[in-house]
Amino acid sequence: MKTKTSNQAMKQKLIKLILSRSFKFTKEPTFTLASGKKSNFYFNCKPTTLSPEGMHLIGSLFYDAVGKLKAGKIKAIGGLTLGADPVADAIAYTSYLKKKPLEAFIVRKEPKKHGTMQWIEGYVKKGDKVIIVEDVITTGGSTIKAIERSRACGLKIMGVLVLIDRQEGGREAIEAKGVPVKTLLTKEEIFKAYKGKRK
Repeated sequence: MKTKTSNQAMKQKLIKLILSRSFKFTKEPTFTLASGKKSNFYFNCKPTTLSPEGMHLIGSLFYDAVGKLKAGKIKAIGGLTLGADPVADAIAYTSYLKKKPLEAFIVRKEPKKHGTMQWIEGYVKKGDKVIIVEDVITTGGSTIKAIERSRACGLKIMGVLVLIDRQEGGREAIEAKGVPVKTLLTKEEIFKAYKGKRK
């Protein structure tokens, strides 16, 4: 019970941090999303995921979520650069503090042009069980790219952890690839807090 209460309190702190640092809203759809669609709200998560408090909250909450995926022995967490990088780093750091270390890895958008010319950076190898992380999903396109590239490199994808689900079909698209998805926050939860703050 104590952990559940603590996690709920941390979620509320994280929502407040996102509202103050990462959430933008306009009456007209002025924001262009990665999918190319226009929207009247936008999450720029980096000011939150790169902040000391954000790293602490995200690392702690996601570390607990890794266990709830019931995916067996996980070697590493990572995702498509750049949004996933600070999220993966926060979880990896927290896992070390908890004495159950997980490696962090990066999926490049294109292979390295020199040296090893790798698609994936980090201490992972073919056959390792990994979890893909993402800061925001809309259509799920970026996450699916990370899944497909990781699979092509021989990694076994055991699940996806998402900071914010915009609830626009991304979760369903990812799960259609046979990968379970666990989201920390939804657009609905954040909008509820946003409206409450404006009252």
